[in-house]
Amino acid sequence: MTATETKQGIQDILFVIAGILSCTFALNSLLVPNGFLDGGVTGISLLFHEILHHEGNEVPLSAILIIASIPFVIMGAYQINRRFAIKTFAAVLGLAICLTLIKFPIVSHDKLICSIFGGFFMGLGIGLTMRGGCALDGIEILALYTGKRSSFTISELILGINIIIFLIAALYLGLETAFYSILTYFVASKMIDFVVEGLEEYTGVTIISGKSEELKHKLVMQLGRGITIYKGERGFLKDSFDVSQDCDIIFTIITRLEVRRLRNVVQSTDPKAFMFTSSIKEAAGGVLKRRAKH
Repeated sequence: MTATETKQGIQDILFVIAGILSCTFALNSLLVPNGFLDGGVTGISLLFHEILHHEGNEVPLSAILIIASIPFVIMGAYQINRRFAIKTFAAVLGLAICLTLIKFPIVSHDKLICSIFGGFFMGLGIGLTMRGGCALDGIEILALYTGKRSSFTISELILGINIIIFLIAALYLGLETAFYSILTYFVASKMIDFVVEGLEEYTGVTIISGKSEELKHKLVMQLGRGITIYKGERGFLKDSFDVSQDCDIIFTIITRLEVRRLRNVVQSTDPKAFMFTSSIKEAAGGVLKRRAKH
């Protein structure tokens, strides 16, 4: 194992530990004492825990969480790989142990505070474990497995599963609890996106312009961006379909904080330039770490 791999492995472990502690705090201090749910596998576990609690059966949440996660871990071994499944199960066991041994104090019984910040720390924890290379909440694995066998997208499947969870919660626990749980899930999902994608989510920009040479020079020398050039043709208008000319199609990746500055450069160089953007979930290498000065 190289030094880089060792460093990456240690970093992953720290991410997972921090994620487990964050989820433990959210559950023990905010969500469980107030009977609120989250989405996904954690939401299913909390739902069963609350239903059993209302029926007078005190089953530890940690035990329910492990049992509920086993099918998703098995799916993960087949859908992704065995290493991912082992890391995920280890993270689930770690969370179960922390839920049993670490007794964080109850922060508040204010429903709005517990709903919002419960979702905040749950999303933070799940996002950190994802950064560490495992899935503390395995509902995405189920969606991936089911998506290959149906016409629904993964997002639609995750939404459908969570709708079922909250409908059952409304029936058994009341509408108010279900509504606060939906708020918890919404905050958690946004926090997961923030942790996984980061503040500087990357944006791919494609530019087609008759002044491509000037634009290339400004993008590299003025903005400090790396660019890729595709050879293409522009024209093919309705009134002059047979008229076209060769052009350089410029592609670059920037952070969303730099979109406005790049647009200003393009507009000042060629007001008629055609430019469109697309979200980039993950990017590495190249000159991405070179930040333009604002």
